[in-house]
Amino acid sequence: MSELTASDRERLAREADEAAAELDAHARAGRALPVVMKAPKAAKPPRHWADLKASERVDAVLAAGLPKFRAGQIDRHFFKSASDDPHTWTDLPTAVRTQLADTYFPTLIAPLRVQTADEGTTIKTLWRLHDGNLIESVLMRYGVPGIASSGPGRQRSTLCLSSQAGCGMACPFCATGQGGLQRNLSAGEIVAQVKAATKDGPLNNVVFMGMGEPLANYKQLIKALRVMTGDMGLSARGITVSTSGLVPRMIELASEGLPVTLALSLHAPDDELRNTLVPINQRYPVLDAVGAAFAYFEATGRRVSIEYALIRDVNDQAWRADALADLLKGHGRGGAWVHVNLIPLNPTPGSRWTASRRRDEREFVARLEKRSIAVTVRDTRGREIDGACGQLAAGERSA
Repeated sequence: MSELTASDRERLAREADEAAAELDAHARAGRALPVVMKAPKAAKPPRHWADLKASERVDAVLAAGLPKFRAGQIDRHFFKSASDDPHTWTDLPTAVRTQLADTYFPTLIAPLRVQTADEGTTIKTLWRLHDGNLIESVLMRYGVPGIASSGPGRQRSTLCLSSQAGCGMACPFCATGQGGLQRNLSAGEIVAQVKAATKDGPLNNVVFMGMGEPLANYKQLIKALRVMTGDMGLSARGITVSTSGLVPRMIELASEGLPVTLALSLHAPDDELRNTLVPINQRYPVLDAVGAAFAYFEATGRRVSIEYALIRDVNDQAWRADALADLLKGHGRGGAWVHVNLIPLNPTPGSRWTASRRRDEREFVARLEKRSIAVTVRDTRGREIDGACGQLAAGERSA
């Protein structure tokens, strides 16, 4: 092959610059917002029974002049049964029920809008908080007998819930990120979403992939996790906590003794693109985030999930799949510690971005599998009901 001429090199360099500029403009098509780590000051929600530690619940009933055993009785009703209304707990005296309802069981979340899809097996709820802020949760039921759209396999259910009202991570392709951060949720408000979902039956899995960056609301997240695993009896192994890559909190989570699954929302294997897609990357670069994820695996033995939203012509190139495999297997880590969860982008209204072409998605999967990286493509449910997190809230705010 003959050597390139000077004009050829100039042409190729110009084309490369143009392609890079086009890609950068494409990636920056969303709103450019600053990253907000600290939630704005806001009035605290009413204190709820779920906000109290077990010892504090005992102190509460004793302070109310009730015998100590009432604390355990109340725990069983709220955490183990489908009811969250003390007025229905008939083994308690009427006066006690009224006292409890007034003092420890305020309404934390109220349904504002409910949308269903997949023959009723996907239920998305827009909740209004006490101060008018909005959050969303999605309940997905699988393997429901007689409903083909619920998918094969055993009957099971997954709740996707919110940890903040809005989000401060400013990811431009995310409806929640484009809405900014309003405030952190209390542990009680997080648990209230779980409690509401259990009214439709037992939960198998809970994923913190709704509105908000869970690790930016760390204290309330941990309180909620301890209630969910300790009081409500949910398996920690059935709970997934996602993060955009808050490295110090990832390391701290590994020491909590809570063997939840950690999901790192990576979305790009290189700093150049991830700085735009996930702006927190400018503080905690790709190598640091992946290194903290691997450290979590080493500390807990729990395989980490790598979340990767496939965005057409932005991050779905075959060479990026190769780069992702190199990143995950680098430093002698191998591939057994990680599972890649590819997510066809659920477009938000007004966004130029959309899901990858099927052929590009298939090639991305093939490249990872060739490198012995476990990979699946997430089932895309709820597109017809504004399935991406934050879309219902954004629509309500616009209205």
